Amino acid sequence: MVDAKTAVPGADINAQCLNELRAPGGCNNPCRVFKTNEYCCYSGNCEPTDFSRFFKQRCPDAYTYPKDGRNSTFTCPGGTNYRVVFCP
Repeated sequence: MVDAKTAVPGADINAQCLNELRAPGGCNNPCRVFKTNEYCCYSGNCEPTDFSRFFKQRCPDAYTYPKDGRNSTFTCPGGTNYRVVFCP
């Protein structure tokens, strides 16, 4: 594993993809590959895995597993009202 201190901002994560997750053109999601609660978090009680740490070290702001944490989970203050329009 690359230490977070040595991770290069903007590094090509696909080029560094772990063999277990390698897919044509990039990396697969561990949930899709292994289909277990450890990686998919079916129970809602999730902990980081070696795979989520691998991605988090390279992209600290990325959401790498369910309930990842405050630095990658964004919420809106109560009473916020947004309107999302697709293809106006």
